[in-house]
Amino acid sequence: MSAPAPAAGDRLGDLLIKEGLITKDQLEKALQEQRANGTRIGYNLVKLGFIQETEITKMLARQFRMPAVDLSRFEVDPKIIKMVPADIALKHLVLPLKKEGRTLTVAMADPTNLGVIDDLKFVTRFDIFPVIAGEYTLRMAIEKYYEQVDAQLDTLLKEMGEDAESEELELVQEEAEAEQAGAAMADDAPVVKLINAILTDAVKRGASDIHVEPFEHEIRVRYRIDGALSEVMKPPIKLKAALTSRIKILAALNIAERRVPQDGRIRLKMGKRVIDFRVSTLPVLFGEKIVMRILDKGNLTLDLSKFGFEPKAEADLMKAILNPYGMVLVTGPTGSGKTTTLYSALSRVNTIEVNIMTAEDPVEYNLMGINQVAVRNEIGMTFAAALKAFLRQDPNIIMVGEIRDIETGSIAIKAALTGHLVLSTLHTNDAPSTITRMIDMGIEPFNVSSAVNLIVAQRLVRRICKDCKAEVKYSKDELKAIGTTEKEWEGVAFYKGKGCETCAGSGYKGRAGLYEVMAFSQELRRMILRGASTNELQQQAVKDGMLTLRMDGIVKIKKGVTTLEEVVKETAEG
Repeated sequence: MSAPAPAAGDRLGDLLIKEGLITKDQLEKALQEQRANGTRIGYNLVKLGFIQETEITKMLARQFRMPAVDLSRFEVDPKIIKMVPADIALKHLVLPLKKEGRTLTVAMADPTNLGVIDDLKFVTRFDIFPVIAGEYTLRMAIEKYYEQVDAQLDTLLKEMGEDAESEELELVQEEAEAEQAGAAMADDAPVVKLINAILTDAVKRGASDIHVEPFEHEIRVRYRIDGALSEVMKPPIKLKAALTSRIKILAALNIAERRVPQDGRIRLKMGKRVIDFRVSTLPVLFGEKIVMRILDKGNLTLDLSKFGFEPKAEADLMKAILNPYGMVLVTGPTGSGKTTTLYSALSRVNTIEVNIMTAEDPVEYNLMGINQVAVRNEIGMTFAAALKAFLRQDPNIIMVGEIRDIETGSIAIKAALTGHLVLSTLHTNDAPSTITRMIDMGIEPFNVSSAVNLIVAQRLVRRICKDCKAEVKYSKDELKAIGTTEKEWEGVAFYKGKGCETCAGSGYKGRAGLYEVMAFSQELRRMILRGASTNELQQQAVKDGMLTLRMDGIVKIKKGVTTLEEVVKETAEG
């Protein structure tokens, strides 16, 4: 078979001639059509009326020894359709049909294309069972089902976007005309409604961030929910400029400037709630990526007793923040809830008798009774500059968003040693390594030993969904992975979420904190002065009653709060 590609199509044509189902002349006409429009040979034979598609699917089923499906008699659940994005379905001519356990049955025009099957595995996270479908019917079915999904999305947008204000539309129109032609659509009702729907839907789902990402042939919208990103929609590519402009207008950004990053804010009133969205734009290869951090004060839990601290850890933390002076540090990676812990500590000590001042980059939540200052490095308002100014403002309690350098660290230590309570954050892996980090930064060990009263290291793990929580068993190897043996878990029930509508199939809903609370005992202070290692400091802290992050994680597993996998993922052995 030395005829031009696709070889599979040529073989099919020859087989159909051999069976007497088409003539050579009909095959030639179909091949001419194929060369003109790039579609497969079977599609063109059906389109030209030379053969019934059922005959082709029977032939293909015999040729590939694979089951065939008649899509005209099949009705697919829209939830199954959503498992495969429209662009992939159209590009590769595939249609998801049904889900059984971890297997997804997919109708394909070319079931021999293993690359497509691998792509589908990656996208859906399911094993793929391919079945043959005629290309003509398959194209019709893809158009039908994916239009249905779009229609459902339109309905959702209509319901959620009715409160778009006409004043905003006028503003968008004026600005957009100065932009490129595509951005002029930013005042169209569908664009306004789509953005409103994305913002309100993300808040309702409890997302922390919204990502709007432009690629060469598509736009992708993702939400970060409980720490994990998931795709929610792919708006039409022709709306790319309009969507970007609309968000930038809402955030009071320069829509004509697309070459440099910009930062802004959107404030929305949803019912009685006012929600802030912190907006960041970044020029990427095919446009501007936009990330919106959702700051919903209504979801801000400020009661430390509800955080999930173990009794001794909570008592140590309360004692430290009620001290009139000294330093309390909260450490952990970005997104581990450090700011929430600090705000909660501040709200605990926020009374009419004290002057509380904070330097933040940026100010995430506005707290009544607290003097909050936004750090702006570009005009010289750094953490260090803010701290120096605070000390002339008669403060009792100072919160500095992050100790990033020796200057900020030294001023914070000095404040803690001169009768002020200082709260701050650092990026370290655990509580003991925070001490080493400060000394490496250039702060003298005797200052660290004298000023710091307590260090909290924290992580966030996903909570098991209460609606689909079910008991599971773990193997010896899995228990070994967390640094424990079967004996330590005798009589303990393990749980996981099966996946349901409440948790969108993830098995998790909400998050819980893991905390390593290191209170400074006299022995720990002496060890810091004589230059003890991080391991030695950790051993002493555990001896003093501290639970490491891993140990606290094990407590949370035993309480049925989270899973073994989450604790292993978020903590190191210790």
